[in-house]
Amino acid sequence: MPTLITRDLVALDADLGRERSDVIRALATMVVDAGRATEVDGLYADAWAREQKTDTGLGGGIAIPHCRSSAVTRPSLAFARLDPKVDFGGFDGPADIVFMIAAPTGGGEMHLQLLAKLARNLIDEDFVAALRSAPTPDEIVALVERATAEEDASAAPAAGSAAAAPAAVPASSGQPLLVGITSCATGIAHTYMAADALTNAAKKMGVELHIETQGSAGSTPLDPALIERAGAVIFANDVDVRDRARFAGKPVVQAPVKRGIDQPKQMIEEALAAAKDPDAKRVQGGGSAASSTGPREGESVGATIKRVLLTGVSYMIPFVAGGGLLIALGFLLGGYEIAFNADKTLQTYNLANLPGDGGLNGIIYYLGAVLFKIGGLSFGFLVPALSGYIAYAIADRPGIAPGFVVGAVSGFVGAGFLGGIVGGFLAGYAALLISKPAVPRWLRGLMPVIIIPLFASIVASGLMLLVLGGPIAAISTGLTGFLNGLTGGAAIILGIILGLMMCFDLGGPINKTAYVFATTGLAAGSAGSFRIMAAVMAAGMVPPIAMAFASTVLYRRGFTEVERENGLAAWLLGASFISEGAIPFAAADPLRVIPSSMLGGAVTGALSMALGLGTRAPHGGIFVFFAFEPQPFLVTFLLWFLTILIGAAVTAFTLVALKRFVRPNGAVPVEEPSLTTSRQPVAV
Repeated sequence: MPTLITRDLVALDADLGRERSDVIRALATMVVDAGRATEVDGLYADAWAREQKTDTGLGGGIAIPHCRSSAVTRPSLAFARLDPKVDFGGFDGPADIVFMIAAPTGGGEMHLQLLAKLARNLIDEDFVAALRSAPTPDEIVALVERATAEEDASAAPAAGSAAAAPAAVPASSGQPLLVGITSCATGIAHTYMAADALTNAAKKMGVELHIETQGSAGSTPLDPALIERAGAVIFANDVDVRDRARFAGKPVVQAPVKRGIDQPKQMIEEALAAAKDPDAKRVQGGGSAASSTGPREGESVGATIKRVLLTGVSYMIPFVAGGGLLIALGFLLGGYEIAFNADKTLQTYNLANLPGDGGLNGIIYYLGAVLFKIGGLSFGFLVPALSGYIAYAIADRPGIAPGFVVGAVSGFVGAGFLGGIVGGFLAGYAALLISKPAVPRWLRGLMPVIIIPLFASIVASGLMLLVLGGPIAAISTGLTGFLNGLTGGAAIILGIILGLMMCFDLGGPINKTAYVFATTGLAAGSAGSFRIMAAVMAAGMVPPIAMAFASTVLYRRGFTEVERENGLAAWLLGASFISEGAIPFAAADPLRVIPSSMLGGAVTGALSMALGLGTRAPHGGIFVFFAFEPQPFLVTFLLWFLTILIGAAVTAFTLVALKRFVRPNGAVPVEEPSLTTSRQPVAV
């Protein structure tokens, strides 16, 4: 059996710091010192990035920070019994028992099953009590080895795990029957702990519950006959539910996986109530957990709105990026007059009858018209795609058709992307409300494909045409006029704001908000919208280019070997306008990387707007140099690129200064090690 833990990976009654980040770094150091991982910073960064997604405190004084990491060479468990306790986000206070689970990227199934067994034992009160009383590291090792060697018989058939799937559907016990799915981001710990917590609670309540664990240790699908008999479904998940359409029409209770661990009894009670409620929320046919029907359990209104908007944006961006680049290529081949002549050119000419003299110039001009037209048609899906997938995020697949229709109506009445956003919410919630009433089984098949799209389209598009379209169009027109009129100080302030937004979360919600603001404005075809797009693209390129410059040229010794390798890749990512190239640096050192990036992004955004530089391309970085204006485009592009270099230099020099003179927690450190050493500056 693979060894997960040794006495070198155990710290008893240890003071590892007052913050969870201190504890995670200390445990990562133990794993590296034991020869089971290659470098501390990489393992810490991956574990901390996982911690940022969901608190790993489980209640009862237990925490299980965990991750997959390319730095890990052998699956490992590092254990600490803390004194003092440290807050890991547990619902009942700080933790004194901490297991750090470190799995290699692509680790074998056997190892992952052992880690899953350990996670399941952490809800066993006797096991946890033994961990608290063990006097030596060797006894901790023995406890863990026994826990990972023994089968948990109580969780076998009921949990629906890969290790113990039932061979046949159990006969009805006469108890209420529920089914469910548990899944988490890594599929190592929370997935199985939630399954066992729910299963154990169900037994105490006299409820028959079957859980399918969609984790890294494998998954055995629930028998369709069980799903058919079940009164309701429990989804305790942080990632998409695979094969969600199996549960279509079932009443559903959905929450983050951590609630399945912390509040299993409440989730089961809610599922039992939903099974008896004809108006209960139900699983729609198809789709993913990310696009659950309405707000998730425990999710705030603000979080729901953010999730829904980001879903719409993520599906819209390919239309914008592809269409915008095609339009830019059309301008490159056919000149800017192609915008007025493309339709006539394509109606009059073809490959056998080229414009002009029919030579090389003729075919280049004709291809420019082709690319411009394809790009324009693609760009025309901007608002329908935005509203369609906003509705999808609310009501699943039945929301797509009414969402696209209301998006097209929004374009027709001139309401633009603001109308698309409002219309998407209207269509989504109309579809959701129409799907709520219970209907006979013979009608269920017609609901998602005919009835819901039909009536949701009438409601949402009717409201847009008759009531909302005019006022929203007036707002859009006023906003466009305001942006076109921005000059001088106002334009510079806007550039600063956009630069700060682009560099705050590097591809996250705030970054995407600024990007969508710029790309949707391109549809207006105004000089102001082109300037905003140029400022946004330039600011978004600053962080990765700055990280590349700082880690590979300016201050190599201040970065780990892995960071220097990431820096090499960041040159190309930055040049291509992929802000996410800076994420590895920000994840490892957010308190110094993010402020530095925001400063440089603000400088670049301000300079770009002050110089009046514009671009018609929504993406592509330096590779769309031909799309810049005013003419000559090459001069404009060079000025624009200079603003990026200035912002990147500001970021890089600021970051190096912070690395040399400021500790990660913000305090001024003691004398930094000599630059001749190959180690990263040490915070004392």
